[in-house]
Amino acid sequence: MTLRPPLFAGMALAAAATAFAPAAGAREPLAAEAHVNQQLVAARVADRIRRECPSISANMLRAFAAAQALKAYAQRKGYSEAEIDGFLKDRSQRERIYAEAEAYMAARGVRPGDVQSYCALGQAEIEARSVAGSLIRRK
Repeated sequence: MTLRPPLFAGMALAAAATAFAPAAGAREPLAAEAHVNQQLVAARVADRIRRECPSISANMLRAFAAAQALKAYAQRKGYSEAEIDGFLKDRSQRERIYAEAEAYMAARGVRPGDVQSYCALGQAEIEARSVAGSLIRRK
């Protein structure tokens, strides 16, 4: 899998704290929180769909708003900008999110190289008004 910076990099930035717990261990790392992981996986799914399906594009305003909301969530949990920035450089966390997104798509019929399978999932996500569906739109 090629690791390209995702279109929704702001969401990754927003949840950058997912890999780090404070030294005192007082908090669970955000990587263990379902909300953060679901948002990041959804962002990756949306990014893959819009890259592979020519009839779907990014909903940039919604993606930006979602990224800001997720960043605010992480900050309310007490994670710092430094922790957030550190996550952006953590290849293993990015690979984990990417793998979860690929598994999600495969479970829903997406086949690598099959453009129509990406388009069908994109259409289904948009119609379901899922998180991923809110980040993309029909052209």
